[in-house]
Amino acid sequence: MNTTPARHDQSAGLARNSPRWAASSPFEPHHHRRGPFLMHYLDEGPRDAEPVLMVHGNPTWSFYYRKLVLALRGERRCVVPDHIGCGLSDKPQTGYPYTLESRIDDLESLVLDLDLRDITLVVHDWGGAIGLGFAGRHPDRIKRIVLFNTGAFRSDLMPPSIDLCRVPIIGPAIVRGLNGFALVAQLRAAARPFPADVRRGYLAPYGSWRDRIAIQRFVEDIPMTPAHPSYETLYQVEEGLPTLAHLPKMLVWGERDFCFSPEFRRAFEHIWPDIESHPVQDASHFVLEDASDLCIRLVKDFLSRHP
Repeated sequence: MNTTPARHDQSAGLARNSPRWAASSPFEPHHHRRGPFLMHYLDEGPRDAEPVLMVHGNPTWSFYYRKLVLALRGERRCVVPDHIGCGLSDKPQTGYPYTLESRIDDLESLVLDLDLRDITLVVHDWGGAIGLGFAGRHPDRIKRIVLFNTGAFRSDLMPPSIDLCRVPIIGPAIVRGLNGFALVAQLRAAARPFPADVRRGYLAPYGSWRDRIAIQRFVEDIPMTPAHPSYETLYQVEEGLPTLAHLPKMLVWGERDFCFSPEFRRAFEHIWPDIESHPVQDASHFVLEDASDLCIRLVKDFLSRHP
């Protein structure tokens, strides 16, 4: 494991705005090397405690899980990576594929390097496909699963606003030029406005065209047809879900989500009929922001009931 602080140079590509938030963060930074790139992650709580692995999506980063980490780190080991290109991880402009397969590979490398076992896997947004993709490869390392507004299977549902961000020239201009995807997410993916410090926290790593490369690549990597390079990978993730059916599972779902709508929740309930389901009517996609106290209470109760 490499815990050397990330270099602030062009080759590393670390977001220039990130240290402003990191300087006041209550968490100690750690870094895992993936070839020439450094992957930032949080590692909070007793090292000999059962780990809770939290996997974020787009356009968020480990900041999304900050309240859950603070609530659990007294008794659990909380490991929260920033995907390459996101948060405080390096943001390579070339030499990294930015695909679902590479994301799963990255997570696998980190977990095996830390030798995490008896994992409670917590996922949100595209963290679902990434985290459950890893779980399908290593079901023996997973003990429990918690889902927050996510997906891990093929779907023909895509909001027109996200589809627009995939259009050549127009998409990069919106996502990387105007930071439109991250800015609009704070308005459309939350049931109520964020406080100013929370808005700044989410946007801190994404202050320039270069910093926003992963946001754009995530949008482009959504596989809608069999011709897409990540379609087969997502199919493999979907095929691996039955291998996890025996595990305790819980979903907490913001029902006002315009992207991962209640239809995605019902799909998980169909795949895993015994899953514990908690629809939250007054919450949206950022359910951990809209209903943080409820989410934390449900997670703690879930952990206590499945020792």
